[in-house]
Amino acid sequence: MDIGMGGLAAIGNTPLVRLGKVVPKGAAEVWVKLEGGNPTGSYKDRMAISVLSSAIDRGDLSPGDTVVEFTGGSTGTALAFVSGVLGLKFVAVFSDAFSNSKQQAMEAFGAKVLVEKCIDGKITHELAERMKQRALALAGQPSHYYADQFGSPDVRRGYVPMGMEISRALDGRLDVLCAAVGTGAALMGTLDGLHGQGVSPKVIAVEPAQSPLLTTGKSGGHKVEGISVFPDPPFLDKSALNDVRTVDQDRGFDMCRRLAREEGIFGGGSTGLNVCAALEIASEIGTGYRVVTFGCDNGVKYLGGHIYN
Repeated sequence: MDIGMGGLAAIGNTPLVRLGKVVPKGAAEVWVKLEGGNPTGSYKDRMAISVLSSAIDRGDLSPGDTVVEFTGGSTGTALAFVSGVLGLKFVAVFSDAFSNSKQQAMEAFGAKVLVEKCIDGKITHELAERMKQRALALAGQPSHYYADQFGSPDVRRGYVPMGMEISRALDGRLDVLCAAVGTGAALMGTLDGLHGQGVSPKVIAVEPAQSPLLTTGKSGGHKVEGISVFPDPPFLDKSALNDVRTVDQDRGFDMCRRLAREEGIFGGGSTGLNVCAALEIASEIGTGYRVVTFGCDNGVKYLGGHIYN
């Protein structure tokens, strides 16, 4: 379908910037793809347009239908934005474990938001399961469509352009791609895009030390929104990984504040974890190499939460 007009045309082609002040001497170059430059301030816009436009093209979804998803907010905001432009309704199953500003953003784009209560403000596997079951029940109603951010193949495909953009910006010269994992779609889809350009970097997944699902199989409550929720991320190809790194969430939150003050990069908790991991890797491999990671979203989404208070 034609998405060349209106806000949908602004999705993608975000800046790729090289970090300066936070990078230690003798380290490799560290580059960050600033996905906060997308219309809703998140790389989830790429996923949303891929899922919904593909569903319309297949005839699975029609204007006036209702899209349903359970979400920590960034996916929901992206789906609400794209749904509105495409003439669809959107219902989000959300939780008070996530930033209230994300709920406000979804509602601003016209979404109906249903809230599941959390325990002690923590994001857990049990909470995610409750949210999922509520969303599935709603999606079973007539003229309702489950976006399925954890299963639709259109999700991973939505991030292919990100890899292509990175390759073009760096003339195909990058050595390591690292990123925190939620569904694994952004990391794998970006890798697909790089491979399509003939670029094959080492790939390192990142997760919070408080919930080391990939490294130990153990789940724990943490406060990094959007990642480390499910034991087996649905889009993550573990055979494509060269390593998995854990980063303490508080180090990640500290890095968020440093990035804002020293680099002028305003991001959320997953961006902080990403950069912490990228700096570790850059220090280990040394000069002459390039490490690329993601600035997943814009820090404005987190002003009502704990990172910047």
